[in-house]
Amino acid sequence: MSETTTCNQFDAHPSAAVAAESPLVWSYQQTGVPAVTGKPNITLRERPLLGHLTLRGAAIELDKALREVLQLSLPAQPLTLTQQGDYSAQWLSPDEWLLIVPPGEEFAVEQRLRAALGDAHYAIVNVSGGQTLLELSGKHAAELLKKSVVYNVHPHNFPVGKGVMTCFAKASVILRRPSKELWELVVRRSFADYSYRWLLDAGAEYDIDVLS
Repeated sequence: MSETTTCNQFDAHPSAAVAAESPLVWSYQQTGVPAVTGKPNITLRERPLLGHLTLRGAAIELDKALREVLQLSLPAQPLTLTQQGDYSAQWLSPDEWLLIVPPGEEFAVEQRLRAALGDAHYAIVNVSGGQTLLELSGKHAAELLKKSVVYNVHPHNFPVGKGVMTCFAKASVILRRPSKELWELVVRRSFADYSYRWLLDAGAEYDIDVLS
């Protein structure tokens, strides 16, 4: 006999009356941002307060639900990601994916996915409060990553559309390449300040700029 497990759902996104703060607010206050003279060779930007949902279950069922709700497909291959506008899905393991949605949409998207999945066997976990996304762009972004991650980021090994879990300095991150010019780091909240200060230090020789 199969059992159905119900779960309580909560909208964890702050209301308009509550000021939401990104994991790097403290870093900007304590460490500041570098002063860049001339044109920077690397630009660092946080994409704060995005919705992060971890999906687990059968790929066929989750793919069908994602197509219905967001017109987005699950990645067809391991270590890849798919995008549709401001929405992206990344392969993390054989039955696990990371779905990133615009700020404030995570609860509604979760509800719609649950409705579309019905009685299927799956799990959806809102991890938005536990991580943030950092963007790196500029002609020396790859050189900065070569100093920071253990994974080979050469274009032949890391083409556009790839995403991996790897070691960044002494932290673990999700490294993604959504376009030729852009790299993304999904970092845990507890490592956000550490990652920020590491990037500033490792990127100093390239005149790194921060868009806060």
